[in-house]
Amino acid sequence: MVDHIPEYQSTPKLTRQQKGKLGEQAACRWLQEHDYEIVVQNWRCRSGEIDIVATFEELVIFVEVRSRSGVGRYGTPQESVDFRKVQQVRSTAAVYMQRSGELNRQIRFDVIAVMQDATGESISIEHIVNAF
Repeated sequence: MVDHIPEYQSTPKLTRQQKGKLGEQAACRWLQEHDYEIVVQNWRCRSGEIDIVATFEELVIFVEVRSRSGVGRYGTPQESVDFRKVQQVRSTAAVYMQRSGELNRQIRFDVIAVMQDATGESISIEHIVNAF
């Protein structure tokens, strides 16, 4: 009698969008664990998208989340926030503040860098306050 040997099944590879979503979820959990209040995720307008809008004390904080599953040739997550991205986040934040009617509140721009393993599990999270 021959025992049936199950076929090897690899873990399905996550898409870039799936890894990004997992990174954003990890960033939200991290912020909430550190007493930030999440106002909205993935806020969109014509000029772009803000990954996370949060509040902390009296500040409105616009958070750009960057995820990577390896440093390699693409560098660290935080290195991927280039001049064009900074400009896009700033202009989108201005639209958000105008539409929300909170023009008198102070704002801050942060980056959360999430390093992930191949399954999308967060290995490390770095919060860069006042990133730009």
